[in-house]
Amino acid sequence: MIIYGKQVCLYAMQRHPNIIKTVYVAKKGILPQKLFHQFHDNIKFLEAKWAQSMAKGGNHQGILLEIEPLQQSSIKDIKQGKFVVVLDGLTDVGNIGAIIRTAYALGVDGVVISGIKQLNFEAVARTSAGALLDMPFVIVSNISDVLHELKQVGFSLYGADMNGEDISSVEFEAKRALVMGSEDKGMSKKAKAKIDKVVSIDMKNGFDSLNVNAAAAILIHRMGYALK
Repeated sequence: MIIYGKQVCLYAMQRHPNIIKTVYVAKKGILPQKLFHQFHDNIKFLEAKWAQSMAKGGNHQGILLEIEPLQQSSIKDIKQGKFVVVLDGLTDVGNIGAIIRTAYALGVDGVVISGIKQLNFEAVARTSAGALLDMPFVIVSNISDVLHELKQVGFSLYGADMNGEDISSVEFEAKRALVMGSEDKGMSKKAKAKIDKVVSIDMKNGFDSLNVNAAAAILIHRMGYALK
């Protein structure tokens, strides 16, 4: 598995040195001296054209890593937490990565990803700024089943929708899951059937739309703050 970009690569080297197989460097001075010495035996220097080829045209910023494949958590592990985010039908890796980054930063215990057959782990690791390496996550095929399992162990399910109750006025249960649908379709019918309460963000200035990762950040912060 190849990841690239300065921020995610330095994060992986600092936080997860045990998963790194090879460090590919295509720009002088990209590595701090400490990391250069720590990974000296694993470093390979590349010409820019080969680095560009490995990044498949992406902006590698002069560094790429070959790392061990990422391991998913299990639903059993996810259910041990108190605050879970469930992504229902999101497919854009930029949005998924941004939500995982926010979720990890704000104390979410796990992320469930539903409605996609395969996840581009390399891209999500990059767009999450490395948070995917630390955030417990699992990909499921049937959102109805996983929401049922969460409810069985005491989770209350809160679904994001423009027509829901203003998030600032909601009192949350101790174990909570936030369900975010896609920008174009919203939550699926299967998810809506399981939701305990629909929540929304009060909009000002006659504006009624936010990018899904921006909306998720606001909702996660509000729901996480209520845990304190």
